[in-house]
Amino acid sequence: MAVLRLAPLLAALLAVAAAGILYSSTAIAPAQTLRILLAGVGLYTGHRTWPAADALIIWQLRVPRVAAAALVGGALAVAGALYQAVLRNPLADPYVIGTAAGAQLGMIAALLLPVQVALLGFGTLQVFAFITASLTVLVVYGLARTGGRTPIVTLLLAGFVLSSFLISASTFLMMISNRIEQAMQWTMGSLDVSEMTQLTVVGPVILFLVAGSVLLARPLDVMMLGEEQAGHLGIHVERLKLVAVVVATLLTALAVTLAGIVAFVGLVAPHAIRLIYGPGHRLLLPSSALVGATFVVGADLISRVALAPVPIPLSIVTAVIGAPLFLHLLRRSKRTYSV
Repeated sequence: MAVLRLAPLLAALLAVAAAGILYSSTAIAPAQTLRILLAGVGLYTGHRTWPAADALIIWQLRVPRVAAAALVGGALAVAGALYQAVLRNPLADPYVIGTAAGAQLGMIAALLLPVQVALLGFGTLQVFAFITASLTVLVVYGLARTGGRTPIVTLLLAGFVLSSFLISASTFLMMISNRIEQAMQWTMGSLDVSEMTQLTVVGPVILFLVAGSVLLARPLDVMMLGEEQAGHLGIHVERLKLVAVVVATLLTALAVTLAGIVAFVGLVAPHAIRLIYGPGHRLLLPSSALVGATFVVGADLISRVALAPVPIPLSIVTAVIGAPLFLHLLRRSKRTYSV
């Protein structure tokens, strides 16, 4: 039954992904794009009359970009759903406890420091962003943990305070940097995936974490009753919070390495699914992944073609679409609901 409910969402993702491959700022006839795709997977036996540049654009630019957009959207949506469940706050998003602020500081540091790093297809900027995003959340979690417990209010406050400090530090570093334009582009979202190695490394990890998050569905459903009630029903609350925060943070940090900061995905996707399928996490988590992937793939397509050949920063498109949509979802819900 759950698979049947996911089928329309998967179909929507495939349709939007196909559009993302067929259309872009560089004009290539859809029929020719289809022939190039079929030839790439060995299913086209006709005469290959297309320019080599067209095949290069399809297989080394469009396909990796669409795949990266889907991975980023799915990761952020699941991370948002996990944070909202653990923090019991429907307004929580993947960056709520400092992931974005930490990633931004790492990115600025990578631009300023005379250090060059290359790891599994990722450059200095992405490596620094991933490391500092992960470290920031670890610091926040450590600061919030008292007496073997991690109170949710303390976790949120620690995240807010540290995020504010890191954003101020990043702003100062950007002011003294001569590469502020590159910094701004990254913080507003950029899906320029330069190597397939990035996807072959990050893709399986994101898919594994998304699939693994479904194993947390039943404990998260019980957590909706409150921590004390969950404890009485046999749930190890602190362990569950730690695992969920770690999974959500890794998903967010991996998304950041591929696309920079992308707004609203982790907020809108889980809200939309709750209104359609309800709050049960067994269906909420995979559905959110599909909706988030579709959202970012579609937003990336708009960012490429709306003002072509000038691209629009991805986060601007997701905000323009996501903010009114989120307000509509809140209005449609008619009342406050718990996660």
